[in-house]
Amino acid sequence: MTPMAKEGWNCFLNYVGGAYIYVRVKFAERIQILTSSWATASKKAVDEVAKGDAEEGASEEGYSGASGEFGKKAKKTGVPASKGVETKKSKGKWFTGKKGSPRGEASKGGTQSSGSEGSNDFRNTSVPTTYNEMFMFNAAVMGFGAQNWMHEVLASFDTIVTNVSNSYRLQEECDVLSLRLAKYRGSINLGEYKAVMLASLRSLCKDWGSQHEVSWSWLWENVERMLNTLLGKPAAQEKALSAFFSSLDENSYGIIRREIYAKFFAIAPAGQDYFKQSTTRLHFISDRIVMMTQDIFKDPKRMVEDISALGLRHVGY
Repeated sequence: MTPMAKEGWNCFLNYVGGAYIYVRVKFAERIQILTSSWATASKKAVDEVAKGDAEEGASEEGYSGASGEFGKKAKKTGVPASKGVETKKSKGKWFTGKKGSPRGEASKGGTQSSGSEGSNDFRNTSVPTTYNEMFMFNAAVMGFGAQNWMHEVLASFDTIVTNVSNSYRLQEECDVLSLRLAKYRGSINLGEYKAVMLASLRSLCKDWGSQHEVSWSWLWENVERMLNTLLGKPAAQEKALSAFFSSLDENSYGIIRREIYAKFFAIAPAGQDYFKQSTTRLHFISDRIVMMTQDIFKDPKRMVEDISALGLRHVGY
């Protein structure tokens, strides 16, 4: 190696090493803030939120992941107010008369208002206590209640936040989310979700500060960037994929079947020990994979559930 080549390699390795150190120092704090504040907002233990990252493997690319029907659906029914939120009934009872009827008795000879109306006043108002509930509440208050695409993002948001430090899983969640958003007919402004998200988190995290604002904005900006690169493309991709498979003959299908297993065994050599079935069975599996690549464009929600269920059935094999 010449002195010039040696100097070049030293500069390159110093640059790469410095980049790794910068990422770990700069973004480690943000990851920690996201994990702790999400545990508070979603009413989960910190260890449970961080579990997703640990299960994906510590060898993942550190904190570079943020540079894709796993989430919980928002509950339609309210949650009873906690003890800390319940207000004590005073003798006068706000907005009630002596006997608790709404606005009191109009007059001794007047008709009394129905008791059900009084019971549905402020005393029975449910207070949002989780992120999903608070998000639905704030979306309605801020005028975004009719934006149904936000429900799709909300359903995947828990998994996105949990896997923020796992670059491959985060990209995968954004890919699936883009397929679900592609089914929405109407304009999608991802910045609107950010506004409702921050408003909801501010209400749930009592220790909210400037670093929380920076961390959550940083997370959503990266998610938004990934989604924007995919929005509008699934429809064209689905059409092109269907046309491609329709044009294949039996010989071409045979090549695809072989290439599927060749690629799979190259990525996961241990898989060869589990595929010892007959050629007919192997062809059936590969044909199902081809069908799934088309079905995930047509019904991504159902396909995610089916693939997850398939994986769970084979756990321990």
